[in-house]
Amino acid sequence: MMGISHFSAVFSALGKFIYACMGWTYEPLPDYWEPRCVVIGFPHTSNMDTVRALTYIKLAGVNAKLLIKSVWFFFPMSFVLKGLGGLPVKRNKSCGFVDSVIEKFEEQEDLVVAMVPEGTRKSVSTIRTGFWYIAKGADVPIICWYLDNQSRRTRWLGKIHPGQSLEQDLRKIYAIYKHAGFSIPIQVKNSNF
Repeated sequence: MMGISHFSAVFSALGKFIYACMGWTYEPLPDYWEPRCVVIGFPHTSNMDTVRALTYIKLAGVNAKLLIKSVWFFFPMSFVLKGLGGLPVKRNKSCGFVDSVIEKFEEQEDLVVAMVPEGTRKSVSTIRTGFWYIAKGADVPIICWYLDNQSRRTRWLGKIHPGQSLEQDLRKIYAIYKHAGFSIPIQVKNSNF
């Protein structure tokens, strides 16, 4: 019978193969990586961004959950997405969402929650800030991930620990991405996610 470590090795090899087929490369987990964190990723321009994120989760062997719109969880797709670490999110029911994710952090010793603050593949002028409220409430860092379409490489850019001000932390995150050559929207939506 195949053990968990064998499955991890198989998923890692499969992930490397998928990245090679897509013509993409990736950076290994950074030195500042923590097994309990919120990962945010920019940009979100196609469904392939989700494929790259789910593939990297398995490739890196991290206990991560990628928040995905619940409409994608239909049979048989739901089995695939859940197996890869997808967690369905109903965006129209934001009430209690942040608290429910914070509870997941309280229940699990090691947990990574990956989120796309843009919330859609369309071009946006605002971002959703649920990631900040989750990280703040769970007392975990926010780690910034970048899908660098120009160089076809996924990159780790840095991390911040949520402070007292959402606005100040958004400025820090904006500067992290700007330094990498990408501008994220600085305006926020009223909802938390």
